[in-house]
Amino acid sequence: MKNFCLRALLEAGFIIFLFYANLLMGEFERSGMGRNMGWGWAIHDIFTMDNFAVAMGAAVVGYAVVELLRRKL
Repeated sequence: MKNFCLRALLEAGFIIFLFYANLLMGEFERSGMGRNMGWGWAIHDIFTMDNFAVAMGAAVVGYAVVELLRRKL
């Protein structure tokens, strides 16, 4: 049970990390405001409750899909 919880936490955490990394990269693309406003503004802009809710939803769905594939294969 301990290994199951640790694996779930690690996989969900990795999905959340990738989500926020993608948002941060988007702030520094051509159309993003991060280039003009700086790092502090970009970090403040991406860490919102709405983004966190999306990240958690993606982590739960991603974990469920990975577990389904792991058990089927």
